[in-house]
Amino acid sequence: MLPVVAVHGGAGTIPKEKEREMAVCAGMRDAARASYGVLKAGGSAVDAVVEAVRLLEDNPLFNAGRGSVLTVNGGVEMDAIVMDGRTLASGAVAAVKRVANPVKVARLVMDKTSHMCLAADSALQFAKEMGIPEVSEESLKTDYAVMRWQKNLAPDADPVVSQMGKMGTVGAVAVDVEGNIACATSTGGFINKMDGRVGDTALIGCGAYADNRVGAVSPTGYGEAIMKVTLARLIIFYMEQGKSAEEASDLGLAYMKERAQGLGGVVTVDSRGVWAARFTSLQMAWAAAQDDVIHYGLFHGEDFTQPAQQQS
Repeated sequence: MLPVVAVHGGAGTIPKEKEREMAVCAGMRDAARASYGVLKAGGSAVDAVVEAVRLLEDNPLFNAGRGSVLTVNGGVEMDAIVMDGRTLASGAVAAVKRVANPVKVARLVMDKTSHMCLAADSALQFAKEMGIPEVSEESLKTDYAVMRWQKNLAPDADPVVSQMGKMGTVGAVAVDVEGNIACATSTGGFINKMDGRVGDTALIGCGAYADNRVGAVSPTGYGEAIMKVTLARLIIFYMEQGKSAEEASDLGLAYMKERAQGLGGVVTVDSRGVWAARFTSLQMAWAAAQDDVIHYGLFHGEDFTQPAQQQS
């Protein structure tokens, strides 16, 4: 069953453009394939999830890195987290600006400091000290993100509904050949959010959780709802009670929908390498790689496959 990786590209709805749907699914497969290659070469689960998320941060179709949604004042502020299930070590950045790959900075927080989260200007300063170059804010903006920002400045705009109209937060879970587990999540946050708003992604137990003894979860969806129910840790709790990865994911998402009126999705994996991609939103782009096969889907009930060696 090992190694295995599962990735998601955010819960929501892709605008009804077939080409965009195909491109989003291709981005998912590419991230899963590259991450799986890291694992097959003997890389760690942490290496694999960081690589998957880095690729998705670089893909302008997703709300992470380049392609992030904009704040109410037109800026880009990003959150990211990494967690190592072997040691329970974790690192995160919150409201960080002007870095291309927040997930890489989050890993450095985990590996190079005694802290678990750095925020805003301090996170950027730390990144520069670690040799990660500062980039211009404009380089992180896409025409699509700017269009959506302008549209949602209207007094009657509903940012919650609009947020679900774009693929969003990206994330990955993995188990390596030694049975070690990791997860990573990255996001540009909530569309037209207040400057300084921090969502679930940077918070351990909300936007990510990994434990070698149980499994790992990377969520996506309405961050405030995810925080209210600590979704990632809630799903791990259900797994600790003997539920499968799929059952636990469904229970956690159902509770969030009922208790906090929030839609979302997750990729989940257990310590044996059994994975699940589950969501309550209309769509969630996802892909998984195991036994040299890529699985992927976008709508409920989909599970398409192709050989891992095949290119998207």
